[in-house]
Amino acid sequence: MLSVEELNDSVNNPLDTLEILISQNEWPYERMGNEEIVAAIASEWCDFHMRYIWLNDKGILQLAGQLDVRIQDNKRTSVLELITQINERLDLGFFAVWSDDETIMFRHSIHFPSGGVDMVSVCELATRSIIKEINRYFPVFQFVIWAGKSPSDAIEAAMLETVGNA
Repeated sequence: MLSVEELNDSVNNPLDTLEILISQNEWPYERMGNEEIVAAIASEWCDFHMRYIWLNDKGILQLAGQLDVRIQDNKRTSVLELITQINERLDLGFFAVWSDDETIMFRHSIHFPSGGVDMVSVCELATRSIIKEINRYFPVFQFVIWAGKSPSDAIEAAMLETVGNA
């Protein structure tokens, strides 16, 4: 296994670092050249695909967790309203509808300045953050799409936090 220092020396392309982290988590993945990796991730509520896209000329890594949830036309307005309400609560990243196939995605981008970046920590933190937000909000999307709840009711029901022990 490579040390953190050896991984950080691979500053040219964060996909090299991500490929090691993905392998360590035993997530099935496919790497498409030096620009993209797609990994299959089993999370708490659902399986989804994580896309990592490296824009070398801009020094930007785009991350997108694509849920296997398609939005029917009759639910589109409610889902878009829900996404707006959810995004207001987020510190980093955002949910969106990918218009090519009407799926829900969580997106985030990282700009890697040259030199001095702990790429391992940054990549791991960004991946864990996306998984956390998908786990947190997937039930909310299900309440709107499958249970027919309003966006406000779905957020209230899913975000209810229990206190104490039974």
